[in-house]
Amino acid sequence: MTDTASTDTTTVTVATDTAMRALGGAVAAETRAGDLVLLSGPLGAGKTTFTQGLARGLRVRGPVTSPTFAIARTHPSLVGGPDLVHVDAYRLGGPDELDDLDLEAGMAEAVTVIEWGTGVAEWLNDDRLEISIDRHADDTRTVRIRRVGDRWRGTLAALTADELE
Repeated sequence: MTDTASTDTTTVTVATDTAMRALGGAVAAETRAGDLVLLSGPLGAGKTTFTQGLARGLRVRGPVTSPTFAIARTHPSLVGGPDLVHVDAYRLGGPDELDDLDLEAGMAEAVTVIEWGTGVAEWLNDDRLEISIDRHADDTRTVRIRRVGDRWRGTLAALTADELE
């Protein structure tokens, strides 16, 4: 898939883990089956913390932990909504190894979140959220939410840090 669709970015400053989970919950409110969310940021930035909030918002079975060693985990919906497929691409060598996971087979019925997905997973969906997280010395985070494709046009633009506390 190509990256020719429209893009738009929102930047939010997040002060706490609680606020990071709230951001995940706010994103969950906008997701639906078939959506792809790519997370990037250094170790300890808050990618899994964000995903925990997303999972809570989707009301899927937990606990949600980093899938670094499992590579992928599926969290079934508890309420008849989409499942959450949580992938960690950190140890994968590239798009070919991600393709070996056969994620496309179940993506239509799930929300798929891929940590360390930038540069590896964009081909999975022309419409996606690309969320980058930078953690600062004071533990605040700058979160950039890049909306790629028509599916995300006009969503999540009004997020503010005040809403996340």
